[in-house]
Amino acid sequence: MNPGPVEHSPGRPRLTAKGKATRQRIISAASEAFSDCGVTATSNDDILAVAGASPSQLYHYFTDRDDLVAAVIADRVEQVLSWHTSLLADLDSIKGLRLWRDAIVALQEDREGRHGCPIGSLVGELSERDPRSRQAFAAAFERWHEAIRHGLERMRELGEISAAADPDSLALAILAVLEGGLLLTQITRSTSRLEQGLDSMIDLIASYRP
Repeated sequence: MNPGPVEHSPGRPRLTAKGKATRQRIISAASEAFSDCGVTATSNDDILAVAGASPSQLYHYFTDRDDLVAAVIADRVEQVLSWHTSLLADLDSIKGLRLWRDAIVALQEDREGRHGCPIGSLVGELSERDPRSRQAFAAAFERWHEAIRHGLERMRELGEISAAADPDSLALAILAVLEGGLLLTQITRSTSRLEQGLDSMIDLIASYRP
């Protein structure tokens, strides 16, 4: 029987489609447990119970606990950035910025304000003790910043905002406001501060209209 496509990279076992599914199931279980209880308070047994996997499977797919944590970070980064970049890919107007803002708010309302930013929620627990994680977080936020900046650059090229606008600084500011707003949403279980912050930034960007 054909085992299906395989995945392989140096230092990793070859994975069949079934193996890829098992590995992803462990990552998803760990991510869920980390969100609910924190990384430190979550044991491997907790993760395996949720995943329906065995210790031998865990160590077949991950060299150690740090390797699993790194995989969770990478998985969250790709989920978050793929969602945002898909919305920002064709950004060319203030209207597009408001649609992105509305999608962010709607997502947080669906989550009832829980967990804040999926990337940011791991930063406080991991970045100070794990240089590998801190580097991954820094790279993730730079990619996020770039996605916003590229949209603002496109707006400037199209004349939606004037040449006086600085897409790099504005993108960094709106990302900082977004992260702060997500934290406040998590604390208050309300999106009002997130909405106010994003609206203020979009109004600022709109002030650069020619």
